[in-house]
Amino acid sequence: MLLHGLSRTDFSMQKMARILTEEGYRVSNVHYDSRDYNIQELANLAVNEGITACLKQEAERIHFATHSLGGILVRYFFKDNTLEELGRVVMLAPPNHGSQIIDVFGGVPGFELFTGEPASQLGTSGPESIPANLPPVSFELGVIAGNRSISPIFSLALPDRDDGKVTVESTKIEGMQDFIEMPYTHTFIMQRDAVIKQVIHFLQAGTFNHTSPSSNM
Repeated sequence: MLLHGLSRTDFSMQKMARILTEEGYRVSNVHYDSRDYNIQELANLAVNEGITACLKQEAERIHFATHSLGGILVRYFFKDNTLEELGRVVMLAPPNHGSQIIDVFGGVPGFELFTGEPASQLGTSGPESIPANLPPVSFELGVIAGNRSISPIFSLALPDRDDGKVTVESTKIEGMQDFIEMPYTHTFIMQRDAVIKQVIHFLQAGTFNHTSPSSNM
């Protein structure tokens, strides 16, 4: 099951869906409109939609690959829900501790109009921050962080190495099984061949391939 990020569509995950299908996986590439609902609503709508689609295909094990906000939807959903068929989860550039981008720019007029309500829920602290108030993960998780940026203005607001939207450190979360940095940006990380290979490696082995020349650069 694939879940795209904030203000994106299922098209952004289409390349990954195609390659996973070629590798023998049956794929549910879920689209959700992040401008119409908050994170709590999206978690129930999008994750349930994907699970239903997988179960209709008689899936015995359901893995997740997510980008950005998609990872937070999975964490929120499994805070209160269980799934007997749950397999492994790979999160690409997840704001697991929120993003300072929201702290700095979230109050700018028109920001939420462009990004939708979930953006205002992705700050780094406070009762309105969903990531800050979620528990550690209890499922088998691998996290891939990007460390290249094509957003110099946003990167100025970030206090550490980042992908233009989220710092490397913010992607990490207690309970994850493995972590890897890759030299890609937040916007395009899900479409990079080397990243998709790492997703497949984790789904198959429960670890990333840390000997790959594209890792930890």
